[in-house]
Amino acid sequence: MDDHEILKHLLNLEADAAALVIDAQAEADKRVNEGENNNRARYDDAYTKEVAILEDQYAKNLAAVKDNYRKQLDEYRESLRKMAQNTGAFSSMAEEFFFAGKS
Repeated sequence: MDDHEILKHLLNLEADAAALVIDAQAEADKRVNEGENNNRARYDDAYTKEVAILEDQYAKNLAAVKDNYRKQLDEYRESLRKMAQNTGAFSSMAEEFFFAGKS
């Protein structure tokens, strides 16, 4: 082989190596993208499940708080209904308060 053929052979080897590097980079990019897509899908699934669990817990807690509030309000109203009213004493006290000293 003369120098010209050796140089041509080396240039061909360099072109083949460059093509291999380009192919390897493309394959690496493809694998990275697939991995990112798989991880994103797994994340979205986990996030969706966790949000559903938290929303369910929130709804249950809210219902329990509302129920407790309603019960307490009902108990308070019932205690007011059961409370004895002394309208005579109230009227007498009101008369003293409003009309005392006007005569």
